Amino acid sequence: MWLYVFGHELTHALAAWLCGGRVKRFKVSARGGHVVVSKSNWWVTLGPYFVPIYVVLVLVVFGLGHLLWGWGRHPEWLHLFLGAAYAFHVTLTWQVLRTRQTDITSQGWFFAAVIIFLGNAVVLMVGLPLLTGKVSLGTVIAWWLQDTAHVVQWLSQWV
Repeated sequence: MWLYVFGHELTHALAAWLCGGRVKRFKVSARGGHVVVSKSNWWVTLGPYFVPIYVVLVLVVFGLGHLLWGWGRHPEWLHLFLGAAYAFHVTLTWQVLRTRQTDITSQGWFFAAVIIFLGNAVVLMVGLPLLTGKVSLGTVIAWWLQDTAHVVQWLSQWV
């Protein structure tokens, strides 16, 4: 659990830095963690629930490994570690969301639920085409827009 909490709090910190804030305090234990930042918004607060930080770490490590040692010849290892890291993220995020989280209550549960769902959907929508290399990202986005239009059209018939 400590590893999950560390990644969760690290994601808060990285999001704060990306938004121009500073990290004032960073505490992690197996029972939970806390980070105090100088600037917070919905991205900083909810980011850990849809940014799979260990997936990003696996991509960075394999990217460097490919550049330095030619690891690109063995994509099966990349896929294995990506799958394990994403399963870790999804499983423990789901477990944590079953408890009362101040991150969620501070943003409102409905807003947080929508952002977390859409954030994870975007991660999959972007990640899977890049991972498989079978379909371009542009094609996936076009499919998404087309299917969204069909849903909106179907809903408009009932309203």
